[in-house]
Amino acid sequence: VQLQASGGGLVQAGGSLRLSCAASGITFGRYIMRWYRQSPGKQRELAAAIGVGGRTYYADSVKGRFTISRDNAKNTVYLQMDSLKHEDTAVYYCNAFQSSALSFWGQGTLVTVSS
Repeated sequence: VQLQASGGGLVQAGGSLRLSCAASGITFGRYIMRWYRQSPGKQRELAAAIGVGGRTYYADSVKGRFTISRDNAKNTVYLQMDSLKHEDTAVYYCNAFQSSALSFWGQGTLVTVSS
């Protein structure tokens, strides 16, 4: 199983980035896909999630600015991040979840938002 995250980088406050996470080795359409993030000195937190049927969840801190989507034909989940703030600076991790025994993590991609 491999989850390859990409799309991170340095952006100015107010800018946008689009993260991608390509999965292999799993039946992608059967997994809830989630984006977590971890800022320096803080615990990892769930930023957004999308269910197998397309239902979405967003943390209050990103609601209205981030959009999660999935393309089951490409085995890929996306996170469109708009109106970025300095506090969005973090390492972003994708997670494929079906159960506690079937939960897989990508390597993380760094997003740095300059104020």
